[in-house]
Amino acid sequence: MNQSEPCLKVARIAVIGGGITGLAAAHRLKELAPQARVALFDAGEQLGGVLQTERHDGYLIELSADNFITNVPWGVDLCRRLGLAEQLLPTHESERRAFVVRQGRLLAVPLGFHLLRPSRVWPVVRSPLLSWPGKLRLLCEAFVRPQRTAGDESLASFARRRLGREAFERLVQPLVAGIYTADAEQLSMAAALPRFFEMERAHGSLLRAAWRERARGADGNASSGARYGLFVAPRDGMSSLVAALAGKLEHAGVERYGTVAQLDWNGQLWSVTTDQATREFDAVILALPAHAAAGLLSSVSQELAAELNRIPYAGSAIVVLGYRREQLSRGLEGFGFVVPAIERRNILAASFSSSKFDGRAPADRVLIRVFLGGAERPDQLELDDRTLVELATGELTGLLGVQGPPELTRVVRWPRSMPQYHIGHVELVERIEKLAAQWPTLALAGNAYHGVGVPNCIHSGEQAAQRVLAPFGVR
Repeated sequence: MNQSEPCLKVARIAVIGGGITGLAAAHRLKELAPQARVALFDAGEQLGGVLQTERHDGYLIELSADNFITNVPWGVDLCRRLGLAEQLLPTHESERRAFVVRQGRLLAVPLGFHLLRPSRVWPVVRSPLLSWPGKLRLLCEAFVRPQRTAGDESLASFARRRLGREAFERLVQPLVAGIYTADAEQLSMAAALPRFFEMERAHGSLLRAAWRERARGADGNASSGARYGLFVAPRDGMSSLVAALAGKLEHAGVERYGTVAQLDWNGQLWSVTTDQATREFDAVILALPAHAAAGLLSSVSQELAAELNRIPYAGSAIVVLGYRREQLSRGLEGFGFVVPAIERRNILAASFSSSKFDGRAPADRVLIRVFLGGAERPDQLELDDRTLVELATGELTGLLGVQGPPELTRVVRWPRSMPQYHIGHVELVERIEKLAAQWPTLALAGNAYHGVGVPNCIHSGEQAAQRVLAPFGVR
């Protein structure tokens, strides 16, 4: 029997949310059960959610994520199934390093230092980022006793305990904030960075774990900051992934509708109401931010909705700037820089888009994305575009020696877009999933639960598709 045959009687599955998670979920539904009638509901004018690419005068501008990591398979695997694998670009090898601001200077992250641990000693010893007491404290990490008590811990607590206060403030906090836009005092190690927890438990030390990996030849990456050699991007931007998915769904006959106003459950079927009509479905996937999913589920389960609303969110603003290369007296080195909170500057980080991937700016131009806001500066999202541009260009003038105004500016805001994995997040998600399990034909998906990157969102959507198909015999 064809695996899709049990789904002939099911026919109707609603996917609510047209970001990368929802698109991946709908695509997987049609892969596993081609006969299923899938409807995609999305409130946006265009699919893809925050994944949006624009072109202006030879610049390729990403309005949110501009790449994805390959050390988990889900992003690359989806691109392969969509026929996009050959279009994936690696980062420029010669520029794979990051910088940190210290007292108005850009200083390179020590070679081999990745988020929370150094895999090499001498780059740390030689780095001007840390004082000698800070270096010695970090290198004493191998002698710090591991914490044996069970339970979660904040990033700030973990990093100070293992690496010392200075390494946390000057290296760890800005590097991790660049990923999660989070408050390090609240960010959960167990939810956001569990592999470092496991390193401590398995090896007693992050340094010893790194040394053992190097001895096995498992850590040959010679970048700093993030592991930039593991990142790729579609040649024509992240929207090409969205467009490929949308094309596949249209070809497969997936229906598309607008904003969902209400979701109901009558004990057998789900009712999805828009401003146009109410339609019934056998299963529903909610590929939405947790607070949006809570709003729709409040008529189904107040308890589940309340737990979903406990996941906090932060927002960010991105100022995209295009310059003539001659306007930068110092040129661009590496892929960008991060700003420690203790520097008390107006920006979180800057990414040198034209240094990371080919085709992001004309040959005699550079493209820089500057990040503001985050969990610790939510007030910045309320500023007007002109003020945000002034803050961003003012910082670049001092840090990069930029001369004159940019020839291109673009400001985008993403309010309540990044879930905050606070201490206790793992247990909170367990409670949410236990409550949601009362409805086998309901699945929650997205970056609110088990990971914030594009591959994690894809994986979450595909898992949701498998979950709602399982009751009908499709595996």
